[in-house]
Amino acid sequence: MALERIYTIPLRSEWLKSVKYKRAKKAVRAIKEFLMRHMKAADMDSVKIGKYLNLDLWKHSIKRPPSKVRVTATRDDKGIVWAELVDAPKDEKKVEAPKKAKPADKKEAPAEKKAEPAKEVAKPAAKPAAAPTAPKPAAAPAPVAKQPSAPKQVGQIIR
Repeated sequence: MALERIYTIPLRSEWLKSVKYKRAKKAVRAIKEFLMRHMKAADMDSVKIGKYLNLDLWKHSIKRPPSKVRVTATRDDKGIVWAELVDAPKDEKKVEAPKKAKPADKKEAPAEKKAEPAKEVAKPAAKPAAAPTAPKPAAAPAPVAKQPSAPKQVGQIIR
């Protein structure tokens, strides 16, 4: 027997007690504590936050969570409480039909396929390797003209 209730959870009075860079975390903790108290959950680990509620809490970053949220809380037979936004879309799990098992004693022969003629792909002819050429002699560097040295300053010590 599942228990389902709708709550408006005030968060501002809780997250104002913490520093700015921990406010969204404090809001998540406040939701879990509120639902633990009102839905009679065993501990905080048995309270689960839904995807859309979590996105709504973190929408404006960690520093500005909403001041209150409207939540649908559902407790299952195992005592786990699931919390989700009231207007959140329902995510239904797809149930796949089980595949039919083939009997092991009956082995079907694979259907024979018509042999298609092999298509030959025309490959381009490989380019012949270029004959090695002798390396070109390096050009001799141009002689560097010496620049005249700067005139010596007066009072410079020469060693």
